[in-house]
Amino acid sequence: MFRGFSSVSLDSKGRLAVPSRYRERLMGIAGGCLVQTLNPLDRSLWLYPLPEWELIEEKLAVLSDFDKQSRRAKQMMRGYATDCQLDTHGRILVHAELRNYAQLDKQAIILGQGNKFEIWNRAGWDEQRDHWLSLVGDEEGTPTVTLQSLSL
Repeated sequence: MFRGFSSVSLDSKGRLAVPSRYRERLMGIAGGCLVQTLNPLDRSLWLYPLPEWELIEEKLAVLSDFDKQSRRAKQMMRGYATDCQLDTHGRILVHAELRNYAQLDKQAIILGQGNKFEIWNRAGWDEQRDHWLSLVGDEEGTPTVTLQSLSL
């Protein structure tokens, strides 16, 4: 559904413009209603169209509160979930607490991740991406066993 990389700016009020290539689709599937939350795995945010977020909530609901990792995932993802709406200029206001968590300032990037977007601080993304790329293969550049099974 959503794929690609976009560089965006945040204005002084913490708003960012969703890339125009996604706006019509977001209006069609969600009426511009989105949910932002923190990514509990990386220092970034997740941005879901509302119908996709509702599917995530269903999956979270079946996780046991007696399993510590499940409970923490629910606390983080649900606890920080914030509704937002595309405005007439295709922007969303990124909640201040979430901006702080993801260390978002003036420059950010948006990565399409299928059913959602990831929003990263630009410098943080560049550093993390370079680190991940350095781990793809061994010293000779041979891909890991997992990547060897991936047919591209």
